[in-house]
Amino acid sequence: MRAIARWRLVLLCAAALAPAAWAHKESDSYLRLRPDPADGRRLLGQWDIAIRDLAFVLPLDANGDGAVTWRELKAQRQAIERYALAHLSIRGDGLVCPIRASDQGVAEHSDGAYDVIVFEARCDKDTPQKLTLAYDLFADVDPYHRAIVRYSAGQRTINDVLGPQHASVTLDLRHPQRLRQFWDFVVDGLWHIWTGPDHLLFVTSLLLPAVLVCRRRPRAWGDAGDWQPVTGFWPAAWELIKVISGFTVSHSVTLTASVLGYVDLPSRLVESGIAASVMVAALNNLHPLVTRRAWLVAFGFGFIHGLGFASALAGLSLPPAAMALALGGFNLGVELGQESVVLPLLAIAYLLRGTAFYRRGVLRGGSALIAGLAALWLVQRALDWNVPALRFLTPG
Repeated sequence: MRAIARWRLVLLCAAALAPAAWAHKESDSYLRLRPDPADGRRLLGQWDIAIRDLAFVLPLDANGDGAVTWRELKAQRQAIERYALAHLSIRGDGLVCPIRASDQGVAEHSDGAYDVIVFEARCDKDTPQKLTLAYDLFADVDPYHRAIVRYSAGQRTINDVLGPQHASVTLDLRHPQRLRQFWDFVVDGLWHIWTGPDHLLFVTSLLLPAVLVCRRRPRAWGDAGDWQPVTGFWPAAWELIKVISGFTVSHSVTLTASVLGYVDLPSRLVESGIAASVMVAALNNLHPLVTRRAWLVAFGFGFIHGLGFASALAGLSLPPAAMALALGGFNLGVELGQESVVLPLLAIAYLLRGTAFYRRGVLRGGSALIAGLAALWLVQRALDWNVPALRFLTPG
């Protein structure tokens, strides 16, 4: 009975935490700009904004059935355009380029349906070389929202990422600042990790036993086996290096393959797989079946996590050089984000490894909480179980 009560407590705690992090895909919009070949003073733009994000700030679901239809979306076209265009400004070579919406559509991205605002911006100079964008969409309701920007003119393309931490940018086609653009994607990778708990909980689940050695396998479910502290720091550090390296290699492969269009799996399947990997890794700490070569587990599950990372760069459609820059920067940011959490955790775990608090409270209690939380994520993602206000149907 005590074991049942303990699991009820774990699931209740997980249920309280789950709604804040059920959807791994961050809030993104996609903004594309190019000069009009027939009129050098006019910029043509397309802005894709997730319908689920717009539903937070606008009454899109008129009948309250939890689904936004194409009819409801068209009825709110003017409200959507007023709201969105109030949060975007464009300057060409320092002069304001007024924006006017011209059409509405719907686009399908990896995480669902997006409202498409087709617009034009008229500048006072032909084909401005410098475009300055100021962007604060959803800044008051979502501190992690970002816009992936692409500006193309002829064979030249510049891309960048805008959000609350980087709300304006100047794009110069004559002197593109590749280093700054690279750094922007590094920062984007960092935020992707810091705001994506499932990746961190997966790695954490693999690292919790890194400072311990299982001397005896469990004889039955509920038997934790015999965990003993490692004798030195470097064996634990070496285990950490192998785990992170295995995870890095495999997720980099599928991240690149997915962004380049070679692999395309449904978002629900990918996110469900990520949740399942977190649950399996945590359950292995409670009933250890894999006690050595944790790096192989990290390597295997890293492939599915790479597809999750790819969602952050989906829709870029960049030329090869720009795509390499974005992939390299984002990958580096992901690794820095992991290390910024994992390295301090290893040091703390090593200091506490010999205590009953660590073996029972941290390893077993923490793993049970992670497993319960991941189980709820798995159910939510696999069954598309969500609060009605966030559900919508793809307009047909």
